[in-house]
Amino acid sequence: MRGTWMLSWILIICLAQVAVQSQYYSETLPYHPRPVKVTNLNFFMHRTTGVTIVVVAQANSTSNDNSSSLPFASLFAINDPLRTGPEPDSELIGNIQGIASVAGMNASSTEYLDFGFNTGKFNGSSLSVFSRGEPDLAVVGGRGQFMMATGVAQFNPILVNATNTIAEFNVTVIHY
Repeated sequence: MRGTWMLSWILIICLAQVAVQSQYYSETLPYHPRPVKVTNLNFFMHRTTGVTIVVVAQANSTSNDNSSSLPFASLFAINDPLRTGPEPDSELIGNIQGIASVAGMNASSTEYLDFGFNTGKFNGSSLSVFSRGEPDLAVVGGRGQFMMATGVAQFNPILVNATNTIAEFNVTVIHY
């Protein structure tokens, strides 16, 4: 019994010495925050129904009470081009990829969108938006030059018909 107690104390002392001698704790480095940047962006989304936005899932609903052109309880996959202007031949600067779910009888949607830029100053960067399909969408993050981004993306539909939608986006981004 005495040998067990002695061995236990030796192990406790050795473990205490390991903790004291280890490099687990380090010197505290000073915090140098990066300056905050505010960037205003303006671009246009060009959407073609059945080509750049498609239904990937839809509820098996038998009700015809929905007066909307969008079916209730649908999930859409999105891959729309981003351009510098409303003209179809304006410069392509990136794309919007994401998903949208239509959950309300009034065709309201919840959307996750990623605005990816593949030319110009923001090449390789993207903005993440997660919000309801209202005129003001919340910017919730980003990558590349938009790391830790927050802000708002306001959209204004310019052309909406049965097959095409062109919307202008004015985005204000706060990032580091």
